[in-house]
Amino acid sequence: MSTGDASYASALEGKVSGADRRFAIVASRFNSQVTELLLESAVACLVEHGTSRDAIDVFRVPGAWELPQVVGWLTRPPRHSAIIALGCLIRGETAHFDLIAAETARGLAAAARASRMPVVFGVLTTESEAQALERADPACGNKGREAALAALEMAELHVRLVND
Repeated sequence: MSTGDASYASALEGKVSGADRRFAIVASRFNSQVTELLLESAVACLVEHGTSRDAIDVFRVPGAWELPQVVGWLTRPPRHSAIIALGCLIRGETAHFDLIAAETARGLAAAARASRMPVVFGVLTTESEAQALERADPACGNKGREAALAALEMAELHVRLVND
């Protein structure tokens, strides 16, 4: 279905709903001043779209490196309509940022491909803390909300396309 610039959710004309669905959010504690904002926005968005708070399972991990491992565990057996991975990596003076960012993305992509369920990448990779805070601010970039909207959209698409 081609809808130009509109998302699949827009094409469904507001039919995307979190009602009767269960979501997992795996959130990194590292850079918690940012990840907590992402988490709050993601939860609020899911609830706004009909997901019961009791149907949102939040799992906290030490850092972005641990996100793929826990996401992988959550896909076997699948108990959620979608999984949202939230984290924040801020570039420093060493190659550590590049290594962790690449492996986190690679690990989450592998978990998504290996599972039969949607996995949403909500990991910020920024040059500064100010950039990260701006992207996590509900009044500005609100990337936590964007990740939740993607999870809602993918959960709906999954139901329509995949016969579990």
